[in-house]
Amino acid sequence: MKVYPFKIPKPVDEHLIVQIDKEPIFYNRLHQHEEIQISHIINGNGKLLVGDSVHQFSAGDTYVIGSNLPHIFKSIPQEKDAHMVTVFFTDKSFGSDFFMLPYFKDLKQFFFNATTGFKVITNKEIIAQQLIELQSQNRLKRFISFLELLENLSQISTEPLSSFIYSKTLSVNEGERLQEIFDFVLKNFQQSISLDEISKMAFMTPNAFCKFFKQRTNKTFFQFLIELRIEHACQLLSSKKELNINLVSDMSGFNSISNFNKKFKKLKGITPTQYQQSLLQ
Repeated sequence: MKVYPFKIPKPVDEHLIVQIDKEPIFYNRLHQHEEIQISHIINGNGKLLVGDSVHQFSAGDTYVIGSNLPHIFKSIPQEKDAHMVTVFFTDKSFGSDFFMLPYFKDLKQFFFNATTGFKVITNKEIIAQQLIELQSQNRLKRFISFLELLENLSQISTEPLSSFIYSKTLSVNEGERLQEIFDFVLKNFQQSISLDEISKMAFMTPNAFCKFFKQRTNKTFFQFLIELRIEHACQLLSSKKELNINLVSDMSGFNSISNFNKKFKKLKGITPTQYQQSLLQ
């Protein structure tokens, strides 16, 4: 199935879609859709690419991904299936002016934050439970619970996922090309990747590639690559706390421990050693 843009399958008379994904890995193609997406990870971990940023995801996380925000959940295969519950809707699902009614003025913060996506930081257990319960509710109860969910999501502390607002959908050609770039980088980020190599893979000149990537992600290719490597390092430090920092640097694609420490502190605000120590407390 083509995924750029992606159409959420739904019955004609259904305005609020609750979807359960339980497979060896989550859908692993870069895609975007008109619907706002609220997803809770029940099981699974890996990397989340959204907009112009890279994050690590794991069981217990809840994310809101805004309308037309390109994203991909890249799972790490495990013995147990990856499991996620998601609700899809648009700001016009219940009528073009529904959320403009004065009753919903307190939801403005949610819709504002959703434009660049966010991760739920506080009240995680309550929001997760609300999402899980939507699966078994009848339409009326589901609608009421959905509004309560939005109210809670408007009042919590959040962590932005992206800094780039996507005002248009990617063309099929653009999506395919970005998908090929991301697939290549996700498979090879632990190795050296030159500008000439990635440009040739995308069938573009280096200058054309740099312009193409920057316009669609709001950052340079090497900024993206470094962020991906640092997030991988964080995953290693979180899952294998006994690992030596030098080994983590090598396994994350850095050829210099000093460069690794410098880039890690720039992105995370602390050194890899301090990050590792914080996990042991």
